[in-house]
Amino acid sequence: MLSMGRSFNRNYRLRLPFIEGFYDIGLFYNIKSPFLLFSLEGDTSSSQLKHSVKINMYKNVESSRFSETFWNLNNYKSYNLDIINQFKEIKDDYLNDVNFILNETLTLSKIRVDDNVFLDQLMIYGLTLSTCENEIIFLIAERQNISSKLRKKIVRTSAIQIATTNALKMVDEYFEESCKSRNNKDIREYLSNNDRINFTKLEEENKCQIQKK
Repeated sequence: MLSMGRSFNRNYRLRLPFIEGFYDIGLFYNIKSPFLLFSLEGDTSSSQLKHSVKINMYKNVESSRFSETFWNLNNYKSYNLDIINQFKEIKDDYLNDVNFILNETLTLSKIRVDDNVFLDQLMIYGLTLSTCENEIIFLIAERQNISSKLRKKIVRTSAIQIATTNALKMVDEYFEESCKSRNNKDIREYLSNNDRINFTKLEEENKCQIQKK
C-alpha cells in the first residue's frame, strides 16, 4: 500500500468496478500544490482476465493514445491563469463511442485575488469505451490550484488507465482509424488549396493577356 510522504497531505479514494472485480484508486495531493499521485489496489481474483490487465499512469496526458484519439485538450496562459493539457471535451466523432462513468468535483477552498474569486478544486472524470466498458477505465484527475505567491490559478492534469489487452487493441484500432481520417483530411485540404491557387493564377494570366490585346 502506498503511504503519503511529506509532499502530500490529502487523499481521496474511489472504488470502481472492473470486469468481475473492482479497483480502489487513491488520489494523493497537497492543498498548496497542483501536482498529485495515484495509488491503486484491486480485487480481480475471480477474473479470468486478471493476467491481461495493463495499468498506465500519465503525468503528461498528451502521451496517452486514449487521450490523443478521443478527446480535445485545452492550453491557455494569461497573467492569472496557467492551464496545461486540461480535459476540454470528447471529440465529436466519438461521442457515441466514449462514455462517462464518473464526474466529480471537490472544492477545497475559495480565494479572492484582487477583484477575482478563484476556486481551488480537484476535478475527476472517468471515461470508458462503449464497445468494452467493463474492460477499460481512463481516470482523469485535474488539479486547479491557486498560487497566492504567483497570484494565479494553475491547472495540471494527470491520468491513470486500467485496461485489458483486448480493450487496448480496440483503442489501437480507433487510433489508427483517426490517423487515416486526419491524413485524408489533410490531403483534401491540400488539394483544395492548390486548386484555389491554380485558379487564381489562371485568372491573373487571363487578365494579363487581355491587357496586352
